[in-house]
Amino acid sequence: MRLEPLALTPDHDLPGPLLTELTALYVSARAFHALSGEFPDPDDIRPEQVAAALADELAQPGAQVSLARSEGRLVGVVVTLDRHPDPADPDPWIGLLMVDARERRKGYGRELAAAVEERFRAAGRSAVRLAVLDANAEGLAFWTALGYEVLDHRRDRERGRPCAVLRKPLRG
Repeated sequence: MRLEPLALTPDHDLPGPLLTELTALYVSARAFHALSGEFPDPDDIRPEQVAAALADELAQPGAQVSLARSEGRLVGVVVTLDRHPDPADPDPWIGLLMVDARERRKGYGRELAAAVEERFRAAGRSAVRLAVLDANAEGLAFWTALGYEVLDHRRDRERGRPCAVLRKPLRG
């Protein structure tokens, strides 16, 4: 698997073929999108909605969107923040890690998480955080299996959804 940053700024359009790939990936994650409420209709996710969602992510200071490819195919996407908008929070965050549903259970999620952790470790960061929606038991099981520990339960900043905040120390 190869991880590559999405080399765009929020005011640039995504190339058509890439947007098509990304839309297919987002569509494959219907169950997650039904749970998260990110899109008005999880059964009808459109390219313009995916482009807008990614532009919103990239508009955050210190945000990076990375694409995961295996044998040339897009198998996942990960969104990270160098730091949380709350100045009291010193850790970088994983805002989204999504693997194409057709490629699940092949280890791509673990590889993506490990690549992000290594990137932050190499940058001298000591831990990484993320939030999992309370209703996402599968997501919570995935992250805790990777060594993330629940720190807190609170509502997310964007939509006020109840979630667990998890943290993992990054040891050298």
